[in-house]
Amino acid sequence: MLDYGLDLSGVERDLALPDLVAEGDELDALVSAQSDWSMPTPAAGWTIAHQIAHLAAADANVLIALRTPEAFDVVLKQAEAAGSRHADLDAAAGAAKPRSVLLEQWRTGRSEVAAALRDVPLNHGFPWFGSQLTARLMLPLRLMETWAHGQDIFDTLGVPRRPTGRLQHVAALGVAGRELSFYAAQLPTPAEPFRVELTGPDGQTWAWGPEDALQRVQGSALDFCLRVTQRRSRAETDLTAVGEDAQKWLDIARVFL
Repeated sequence: MLDYGLDLSGVERDLALPDLVAEGDELDALVSAQSDWSMPTPAAGWTIAHQIAHLAAADANVLIALRTPEAFDVVLKQAEAAGSRHADLDAAAGAAKPRSVLLEQWRTGRSEVAAALRDVPLNHGFPWFGSQLTARLMLPLRLMETWAHGQDIFDTLGVPRRPTGRLQHVAALGVAGRELSFYAAQLPTPAEPFRVELTGPDGQTWAWGPEDALQRVQGSALDFCLRVTQRRSRAETDLTAVGEDAQKWLDIARVFL
């Protein structure tokens, strides 16, 4: 299955790639100004260092998948051996490095990922966890993960975060991942179409799905992104739903692949 069956045909590299770079740069400015990376974040057992180490490890895996896809089998076997502890172990290994070393590793890795995703054809397939992906999906996927783990750090530091138009990539990924949410919850995929209407940071409306759909979700784009990345509970958002399936979706929403 390529791209987990998600329809990301609307991804435009000229928009998504600069936004991916900007998302990393914003987080870099925040964490590089912090001398103490040992502060615990909302993710259980993870410090700021763990969050950055996780992003750096993911970037390293992307580069292996793109540059030497035949070597990605080793990554998959290591992940299989570690099981549910895989992400924790990778994050802990990176967090144990000196702050300056980890910061430079993350900077180098994300720069190389951006360059690789700029040069590879958008529909070029390469191996990933559980599926083959394309650059068309990996672009918003890396942006989403950078934003979500960045949110954990912003929350930890108590620093206000101004939402930007880059959220549209995260929101689109969340909308495309609706079926994945039901699959992960071991529930049947709703047959009815959905309408999603979100208010962007500048007051504009971002919409997906037919206007006459009976299953409807509305609210701020920021809250939708916080929900689908599971950074906020449904009760902590302004999201509203009409229709039984739409209600259920907001309860189980996720975008992690």
